[in-house]
Amino acid sequence: LYWSTDGGFTFTPRPDPVIVNTDGRTATTPAEIENAEWFRDPKIHWDAARGEWVCVIGRARYAAFYTSSNLIDWQLKRNFDYPNHALGGIECPDLFEMTANDGTRHWVLGASMDAYSIGLPMTYAYWMGTWNGEEFIAYDLTPQWLDWGWDWYAAVTWPAVDAPETKRLAIAWMNNWKYAARDVPTDASDGYNGQNSIVRELRLERQSGGWYSLLSSPVSTLSDYVTATTTLGDRTVNGSLVLPWNGRAYELELDISWDTATNVGVSVGRSADGSRHTNIGKYGAEIYVDRAPSDLAGYSLAPYTRAAGPIDAAARSVHLRIFVDTQSVEVFVNAGHTVLSQQVHFTEGDTGISLYTDGGPADFIGITIRQLRSIG
Repeated sequence: LYWSTDGGFTFTPRPDPVIVNTDGRTATTPAEIENAEWFRDPKIHWDAARGEWVCVIGRARYAAFYTSSNLIDWQLKRNFDYPNHALGGIECPDLFEMTANDGTRHWVLGASMDAYSIGLPMTYAYWMGTWNGEEFIAYDLTPQWLDWGWDWYAAVTWPAVDAPETKRLAIAWMNNWKYAARDVPTDASDGYNGQNSIVRELRLERQSGGWYSLLSSPVSTLSDYVTATTTLGDRTVNGSLVLPWNGRAYELELDISWDTATNVGVSVGRSADGSRHTNIGKYGAEIYVDRAPSDLAGYSLAPYTRAAGPIDAAARSVHLRIFVDTQSVEVFVNAGHTVLSQQVHFTEGDTGISLYTDGGPADFIGITIRQLRSIG
């Protein structure tokens, strides 16, 4: 525990830990030793109903909870043991209470987890539930996911100052432990190896089936960095069409609707000859981002190239907000019900945009491009 009396400019540490990991003293089996070594990333939240702090700590096979009235003396409570250990160990656990759009209050337990082995994301999983002072009780032991891309890990969230009960802000590391240690194209020149995501606003909404989900929107203050807005109107495409616009950092917003088409989407980061691009589209029951055509020899992300999130297979329209930067693509689908975040190896000439369909025509409606200035 560290504390500050000058507004956070300096901190003073207590000499001893306030929560001690005692498991290593009794661990004998490989599983016990692994769990003893995995004791990480405490996150605290104020429980107003009981007037105490709640701390969650990530473990290899469960989340451990502690409570305290003074941040110094902590009592171990009941663990949250998710039954499917193939989800991986818990990194950067997150715990908060939030008011949904229908006025009800709910607790959220989130964590960055590696569910690659069972075909699920390696991003931010979360459970909706209640906290009763002794344990977190999930409504459903199957988690939901806040991002379906390859690169939204180690996320942290915090309450928004303007609406702390109904809105939280979130940011994550746009990288993945499957390849984070590799060299990337700009390592030699400037030491770059990864970045943070844009900040997103989280809201809690009741879904038509009766469950509650976190929805994501790009933080509204991104509009402060828009330098120019280009409206290209509507296009009907049957095959492919290159748009008359080029850029490196921008937001592309549009609606797509279709009838018989089987695959519809947008290519960003398109090279002049069309050989390089990243595809964002809807196919069957998936909304996908495929960065394979943007790969670079020697720095390939294969086989971690195509990411896909769920969408109604019968849907014949989709709303997309696509944020493109020099090394990333972040896609917000249908008011943030699904998000996919990917780092991408764009080169200097990968600045174009095109539209595509397979199996029939589609209407691309309200195509709007907002060019973004550098923040650095």
